[in-house]
Amino acid sequence: MVTAVVGANWGDEGKGKITDMLAEKADIIVRFQGGANAGHTIVNDYGKFALHTLPSGVFYGHTTSVIGNGVALNIPVFFKEYNEVVGRGVPAPKILISNRAQMVMSYHILFDQYEEERLGGKAFGSTKSGIAPFYSDKYAKIGFQVSELFDEEALKEKVVRICETKNVTLEHLYHKPLLKPEDIMNELMEYKKMVEPYVCDVSLYLWNALKEGKQVLLEGQLGTLKDPDHGIYPMVTSSSTLAAYGAIGAGLPPYEIKKVVTVCKAYSSAVGAGAFVSEIFGEEADELRKRGGDGGEFGATTGRPRRMGWFDCVASKYGCRLQGATDVAFTVLDVLGYLDEIPVCTGYEIDGEVTTEFPTTVQLEKAKPVIEKLPGWKCDIRGIKKYEDLPENCRKYVEFVEKHIGFPITMISNGPGRNDIIYR
Repeated sequence: MVTAVVGANWGDEGKGKITDMLAEKADIIVRFQGGANAGHTIVNDYGKFALHTLPSGVFYGHTTSVIGNGVALNIPVFFKEYNEVVGRGVPAPKILISNRAQMVMSYHILFDQYEEERLGGKAFGSTKSGIAPFYSDKYAKIGFQVSELFDEEALKEKVVRICETKNVTLEHLYHKPLLKPEDIMNELMEYKKMVEPYVCDVSLYLWNALKEGKQVLLEGQLGTLKDPDHGIYPMVTSSSTLAAYGAIGAGLPPYEIKKVVTVCKAYSSAVGAGAFVSEIFGEEADELRKRGGDGGEFGATTGRPRRMGWFDCVASKYGCRLQGATDVAFTVLDVLGYLDEIPVCTGYEIDGEVTTEFPTTVQLEKAKPVIEKLPGWKCDIRGIKKYEDLPENCRKYVEFVEKHIGFPITMISNGPGRNDIIYR
């Protein structure tokens, strides 16, 4: 059976923890899209980790961690992360890398930096990890697939061709140093040495695993609202963040995905630019940011302070619908224990009309939040294991959210640790 773990909103929902938790009963964990541009923070018996490319199931001896074909694979970053994890006492994880995955090249990272620099005040708030240039090249069919590393003659020709096109842009648009084919070839040969032991036909491996009845977990990055089709375009990422894409990014039949665990935060946070209707500012935001997450709401990749807001029923209902949520995992509920009353965004007012359906970006920019306030529970709920044992106002908050989003909240996370979870 295949279960997907995906985000309902802007990313940063706490997917890493949920994947780490569900991985206990899984055999294989697959990253199916995105690159090292966003991180998953995980707290377990080995300590606190920020993973960027490694799947969040690497902490169990019985699992195999797979990099799917849909991933933007930055090989040096991947192996640095692998060595760090092993260096901190985690048993060496079993790793497989798809022969159809494509590689983030050093020049992708440069182009990302140059473009943000050129855009100045109009920049996208990129993490400068090379993601947009990488996916641009993939779809322009000038990217490098892992499998191409094993045909050196063809590779040499392609490298020369790519340097020619890239150098036009470097010279005339960015006024930056040009690429040399021999440098790019050396980079690729380095990558070949590093990746060779792990390369495999992942879709065939997964097909056979499913026939044997293995449990597969698909791990997505970011969330619905960062999807290039269904998100807050153009302030989105460059690969689909939806569970449906898991079938493509891992090479699985779509009907194998039986369960979609959509992770949703008890309040909102976002990194990067773009419309964010329930956003809060000033002291109110600082207080929530400081208490939020584990050690505060700062990006796991960039360390940037996250933008904060109250729970957004409109965005979350939409996010869960597009993911096809069978289960909602509601995270960081414990953080809200300090509030006397808890504001929730239940609708958007656009041009004098109130809607509960999430609009396209042009309309979204005009939306004002419709806020309802719920009474707080004013106590620490960490350590509680049963839903019935939560304070009444806390349960009321969960049920209010559940009613407004229209999808079942089956897991509630009330702390950063692997075992801080309540099943409903």
